[in-house]
Amino acid sequence: MCSNGNSIFKEFNADELANEATVVESLCMQCYGNGITRLLLTKIPYYKDVVISSFTCKSCGYWNNEIKPGGPIPEKGIRYNLNVCESSDLNRKVVKSDYASVKILELDFEVPAKSQKGEITTVEGVIDRSISGLKQDQDTRRVEHPDIAKQIDEFVGKLEKLKNLESPFTLILDDISGNSFIENPFIPGKDPRCIIHNYIRTKEQDHELGVFTHEEVDENNPILHPIQENENLLQDLQGEVLQFPTNCNNCGALCETNMKVTNIPHFKDVVIMATLCEKCGNRTNEVKSGGGIEPHGVHIEVDIHGKEDFSRDLLKSETCSLSIPQLDLEVGPWALGGRFTTVEGLLTAVKDQLSDPRYNHMVGDSQDTEQKDKLQEFMTKFNEILEGKRMVTVILDDPAGNSYIQSLKDDDQLDDNLRVTKYERNFDQNEELGLNDMKTENYEEN
Repeated sequence: MCSNGNSIFKEFNADELANEATVVESLCMQCYGNGITRLLLTKIPYYKDVVISSFTCKSCGYWNNEIKPGGPIPEKGIRYNLNVCESSDLNRKVVKSDYASVKILELDFEVPAKSQKGEITTVEGVIDRSISGLKQDQDTRRVEHPDIAKQIDEFVGKLEKLKNLESPFTLILDDISGNSFIENPFIPGKDPRCIIHNYIRTKEQDHELGVFTHEEVDENNPILHPIQENENLLQDLQGEVLQFPTNCNNCGALCETNMKVTNIPHFKDVVIMATLCEKCGNRTNEVKSGGGIEPHGVHIEVDIHGKEDFSRDLLKSETCSLSIPQLDLEVGPWALGGRFTTVEGLLTAVKDQLSDPRYNHMVGDSQDTEQKDKLQEFMTKFNEILEGKRMVTVILDDPAGNSYIQSLKDDDQLDDNLRVTKYERNFDQNEELGLNDMKTENYEEN
């Protein structure tokens, strides 16, 4: 944040002339002369703050473009599985960090992580960059290794055909840092051709990113897990509000977080945390389950027919996804964080996020204008829901089993508009929760 309270990360808009880059003189790593680096701190709609840099050297002609995340490393890695079957899919915007690998399954082709610098491009641009890399030094290969050069030419021809979409292909973007992104042109609806999977990193992957636990940094400083070590501590903290210093996730200033343990009737204890930054005014609320992961996942459906249904208490954990079939809306886990609110409060939070300036404009071209119209139409329907003019079904699906919607009956029975189903998690869900590698027997052994 700037001293005047304005964000230093401006909206990413090709039509906005106010987005000025910072120009600095820097060393050219090609000829060791003086070149120019341009830095732009910007927001990418539907994504996050990023730092875009561009280097040019007039002496030798060397140039380089890079993109770096402007925020902290996310807690999980991310994998996009995109089925490219229409020309519009080739135009999808792609943010690819240094730690992202790219695979094209049909060609058994992979660009390893850290082999290329981060960039903002498109799906077609990813293919073009791969072609450019393979063509490099081909003239020398044709003289020294003609057979290898011929094989590379044939493979380049296959990559070129992908851009003509003679047949659909699958592109996988896998980033352990969680800082890569593929545009969803169907926003605010669900992307029918892209599957997004968040996963817990291994210890080795954390170390590759420079992420270490306190225990690994200093073995003399033990990590305290009070909730894990003493389940009775939650009862001891009932009704008390604890305060501890934290940093604002918006401007980085020092602020205080309030934490309180409370009990949800007919459910369990939860930990509620609220932070207010006095410097930038940013407010955050977060809810954590007071217990561990439940033995079963939970699928909850509630029909919204009136004000009574809006007033139901609702707990949405971080691992819980939200969907409204009537609007073809799906909000994945982690998007809204953990919340203890009402049905109306959760729907209002979804509306506020979609109404945020970062979500209602994109780069200025004709396709983005169409997206704005679609979003406006969607928001009209969403307002009708909040006004009670449109009946819908809200669905919560939480593989960790830590989400809840209040029943309007007092005897722990479900009312007619509420349906709750518990289910066995599959392998991928256990993998995302970090359960597949968890050792529960003889865990004290090395």
